[in-house]
Amino acid sequence: MNKLSGKNVLITAGAQGIGESITKHFIDSGANVAIHYFSSALTAEQLMKYADNKGQKAIIISGDLTKEEDANALVLKTVEAFGSLDILINNAGSLVARRMLSEMDTEFWHKVMDINLTSMMFVTRAASAYLAKNKHSSIVNLASLAGRKGGHPGSLAYSTSKGAILTFTRALSAELGPQGTRVNAVAPGLILGTSFHNTHTTKESAAATTAGIPIQRAGNADDVARAVLYLASEYDGFISGATLDINGGVYNM
Repeated sequence: MNKLSGKNVLITAGAQGIGESITKHFIDSGANVAIHYFSSALTAEQLMKYADNKGQKAIIISGDLTKEEDANALVLKTVEAFGSLDILINNAGSLVARRMLSEMDTEFWHKVMDINLTSMMFVTRAASAYLAKNKHSSIVNLASLAGRKGGHPGSLAYSTSKGAILTFTRALSAELGPQGTRVNAVAPGLILGTSFHNTHTTKESAAATTAGIPIQRAGNADDVARAVLYLASEYDGFISGATLDINGGVYNM
């Protein structure tokens, strides 16, 4: 991934779970990173020190990306610090809680959509003009296997928002392609060792899901991070509008 050396990367929710691993992989590849966080201040500071020890630039920026002004400020602070933006990783998102349709209130529905989808639009809209200034720029969106299959019971709102990200990625790749920006997505399946599944997936459910994975193991954050770096890099400059499924063979359409 030596082509990532010196690239300026913005990673939303880059200090938690999969985002933390993505951030570390970009740092290890020589990139400068802007690490957005909402509640993981300590980890964000540790990642900044990690980058500094490797001689790379890193900044940390807090914000609630469901607020348009915070999303705009995030991008502006990144460009002010680095001078340009090459890569955007839209990683922020949450299931929030499991609720069946019969339990679904309007406020909860909008909250999940805002966290997973509207925030992504806000950040991408703010970043697109800066990405356009580079001959080769890239966006990678974090979707989910739930967006493919519908998820487990209680994940209706989450699965719907993640399915929308798949379409958002395809539509955006067509719109931003002429400016030289490739747009792709990854759709992780069961990724253990993250706060997401520690919070929302029981050990029994994880074991049952793992038993049905052809390669007979759950994924980890590094599995996703490697795929994100691959799509973001310039090695695959003809891939755009694609979603890379990372699930051990559970879903292979």
